[in-house]
Amino acid sequence: MTNLLPDWTQFSLKEKIGQMIVVRTSGYLFDHQIRYPIWEASNRQLSHWLETLNLGGVILLGGSAAELLLKTQQLQKWSKTPLFIAADIEEGVGQRFSGATNFPPPMALGEIAKSDLPLAVKYAYQMGEVTAKEALAMGINWILSPLVDVNNNPDNPVINIRSFGDSPQIVSELGKAFIEGAKNYPTLTTAKHFPGHGDTSSDSHLDLPIINHDNERLEGLELVPFQAAINANVDSVMTAHLLINAWDKKNPATLSKAILTGKLREKLGFNGLIVTDALIMGGVTKFADSEEISVKGVEAGADILLMPDDPEIAISSVYNAVKTGRLTVERIDESLNRIWEAKQTIFNSQNKNISIYQLSQKSDRETVKNILRDSLKTSNNLPLKVTDNTAKRNLIVVDDILNADFLDRQMPAFTIPNLLGYNLQLVDQKTFSNILEEEQETLLQIFIRGNPFRGNSGFNETVKKYYHKLLNKSIVKGLIIYGSPYILDWFTTEINLEIPWVFSYGQMAESQAIACQTLFNLSTAELRKMSKNLGDVFI
Repeated sequence: MTNLLPDWTQFSLKEKIGQMIVVRTSGYLFDHQIRYPIWEASNRQLSHWLETLNLGGVILLGGSAAELLLKTQQLQKWSKTPLFIAADIEEGVGQRFSGATNFPPPMALGEIAKSDLPLAVKYAYQMGEVTAKEALAMGINWILSPLVDVNNNPDNPVINIRSFGDSPQIVSELGKAFIEGAKNYPTLTTAKHFPGHGDTSSDSHLDLPIINHDNERLEGLELVPFQAAINANVDSVMTAHLLINAWDKKNPATLSKAILTGKLREKLGFNGLIVTDALIMGGVTKFADSEEISVKGVEAGADILLMPDDPEIAISSVYNAVKTGRLTVERIDESLNRIWEAKQTIFNSQNKNISIYQLSQKSDRETVKNILRDSLKTSNNLPLKVTDNTAKRNLIVVDDILNADFLDRQMPAFTIPNLLGYNLQLVDQKTFSNILEEEQETLLQIFIRGNPFRGNSGFNETVKKYYHKLLNKSIVKGLIIYGSPYILDWFTTEINLEIPWVFSYGQMAESQAIACQTLFNLSTAELRKMSKNLGDVFI
């Protein structure tokens, strides 16, 4: 077998350090398509870095699956050393790159596990396998998943339904199954966010959350899924930007030797790659400047510095720390050994040739639909009976209209109610109050879930008052909630919901179709008779 990797021991010190850096860029092919210019390098900048800094890898976001294949091929050509190509694909490749399979959020599997753990484990395995297969087809070789945080705080703004759930045992079993499924292909998996981001009510993208649990609680709950992932031979572990007072009162976990080396390496016995969470996040940038963050990350035990503010500054700061004796060459070489072992897994394994045309196979989409159906929650008074000759509106509320890429005019949340005589009214929570005085029979569809950088779980007291006012008017005859079960919990406890309702963890087209069909008790055959314009989602 041909060894595609050079001899890293021949690298200069700066070239070695370069291998410890992973930068972010856009998955789109052209610079004018870049959506986040503060974080995403231009093609010219990126090619320069890859040709001169010997960077270890790139993390990508955005674009279609097909163009990503072209992008990853170009990146590998620019680099003299084979690259890690990473992506945050916790909900399947289609979560980030259109055209590939988009799975429901992991908590949907946790919901199924409550009543049928073996079935949920089967789905998690399939999810890992499909994600790895499709990632490989596009040139992605490092899956930054599964997320094994135990989400036991309903107000968690950033983990939320990205977690498998609030049970460490269920999270452990499903995380393990995902890893085992992904190992059918030569890609890397990642357990995150160590030592556990589930019990926080603030977002580490913005601030530094503080965990005040004692050692017994942390080891008995938060660490359990990480130990399970390590036992399943997960390839890497991503750190969390958290202050864990029981273990280190001074440093965030990402920058704490007591946590990364003492707990993760020595106590849990993890020998794979330790990768930081993004170093541009507020959880660390408010703690120290970029030079100190990079050095402290390596001191703590990190092998990969993910998304430092400037890779040249990161390399220089670590290089200077070695030259001044703060860090040693041996410490750098430890990381290079681990990096090379991981790259051997990717580049020197017998590669499985996966065509881009194998993305989103019918069997894969059927698995998605099965997960959605099996995790669906409903009221006991279905279906919603449609009245004739009455003005009806389909009121859709989203968190932010400008970030609602799960909706367009052909989506089932629009088209199915339209076939039944409902007129669309689309608002977001910022403009929700403007429509509260209207009086007509209403189907209410709500799309809300926790997302990074927002700082809350998507539901504040002002918005709750709006929903109270709307529901008290008795004009809402049916309700569908997509996303967070914590929103459903509020509706079912705070408001006496006597109307038919449906809850789905997903927000994608398949989820909308299943939810609407369930609410109205419509079969696919019936929908086909009503309209010839329905898409593949109904097949």
